[in-house]
Amino acid sequence: MNLFDQFKLNITRRHFFGQGTNLLGGVALATLAGRDSSANTISPLPFKGNMPTHFAPKIKNIIYLHMVGGPPQMDLFDYKPVMDHWYDKDLPETVRDGQRLTTMTSGQSRFPIAPSMFKFEKCGENGMWVSELLPYMKKMTDDVVFIRSMNTEAINHEPAISLMQTGNQVSGRPCLGSWVSYGLGSLNDNLPTFVVMVANSTNTEQVQAISGRLWSSGYLPGEHAATSLRTSGDPILFINDPPGVSREVRRETLDGLRALNQITYEQLGDAETRTRIEQYELAYRMQSSVPELTDMAQESVATYQLYGEEAKKPGTFANTALLARRMVERGVRFVQIYHNNWDTHGNVAGRLPDQCKDVDQACYALIQDLKQRGLFDETLVIWGGEFGRTIYSQGGLSRKNYGRDHHPRCFTMWMAGGGLKAGTIYGETDDFSYNIIADPVHVRDFHATVLHLLGYDHERLTYKYQGLDQRLTGVLPAHVVHDILA
Repeated sequence: MNLFDQFKLNITRRHFFGQGTNLLGGVALATLAGRDSSANTISPLPFKGNMPTHFAPKIKNIIYLHMVGGPPQMDLFDYKPVMDHWYDKDLPETVRDGQRLTTMTSGQSRFPIAPSMFKFEKCGENGMWVSELLPYMKKMTDDVVFIRSMNTEAINHEPAISLMQTGNQVSGRPCLGSWVSYGLGSLNDNLPTFVVMVANSTNTEQVQAISGRLWSSGYLPGEHAATSLRTSGDPILFINDPPGVSREVRRETLDGLRALNQITYEQLGDAETRTRIEQYELAYRMQSSVPELTDMAQESVATYQLYGEEAKKPGTFANTALLARRMVERGVRFVQIYHNNWDTHGNVAGRLPDQCKDVDQACYALIQDLKQRGLFDETLVIWGGEFGRTIYSQGGLSRKNYGRDHHPRCFTMWMAGGGLKAGTIYGETDDFSYNIIADPVHVRDFHATVLHLLGYDHERLTYKYQGLDQRLTGVLPAHVVHDILA
């Protein structure tokens, strides 16, 4: 048997249907990729995205600020003064109602109530209660939509973050940013559509692993994965010319690679080959656009006064927030920032103030900066973690310190920007900040609402994979939260 015959016997189903020489495969591939099946050209799509919107979008960009670990809602936004009278008393079984526990607290003999040690103040015209840890947030509650009734099934970090980012507890699915890239495409020619940054935390007592699979494109074409922008050293690895290689030589090398990849594409019609060609070209263009993007010397004194001195330090949350504004300004469609160490199993008194100080002024500055530049009404800013924390203490308990375990039944997120009814406070929890008593919002509902703001019906933004019309919100019910929309 010759090698060609052996190849035909071993060819996979995916490669068979990807063959441009197979009529059925060519038709299927053209349908999925929106190509003309009569030619294997690589001309860009006029829309740049793959799915025209279903109705008029309210926003063009998203800046998603993910607090890795799960911020404690009752210490920040979900004010429960009645808990002062419950200090060190056991959480009633009728409240816990048999809820699954993590291994961190399942062995505890009791679940003593830990009231928040922090003072709260009623702020703005909407009367939102905000913790003393967030003095800048107190000044902008009327610009923000607070959802106090977020909930999830996931009780551990990896599946919970995966669900929040990709709509599924099993990793390997496309994340929200990838879906936005796939649907709407790019707003610029010289920067990625979707960028991820991981900000450094001041306190590093209990950081969580943050995996690159959270911002992968999953089963979507590879071009919709995020570009990771590093906070130290070269912003993007391997983007610069190697030592001794001139721009002319680099261009000639890329032209040669493009020609070879073009031959492969014409033979196999493989979508990933097309992605490789386009990404090489984007990388070449980014050699000039990324240094300009990350050159913060152009920012004014007033800008640094707004964001604070920390914004001058590469890798801080304030620095990444300022970079996020610069990206949106230059047409980056989706910016994701991860800030670690919110997993407060212990030492809330020693850790939570540092966490809040890292992000509070920067979040306020980002909102004001977007407003000043006319970008606020077309940008959605999202802030939140993957779940909440328990009202009962994990470990030792005193009036001045305690710990909190994971809590999926209720937590708080906030959003601000275009298409929202600013100042809305949505959802209500019981006196223990343990169960939702009004207007629950599941992670799927959150995703459906974000897609709605982008102009998409979440049930119709789909991608054919493994014989199914896959979608971000999955097959379980998901509802747009219309009450928070303008």
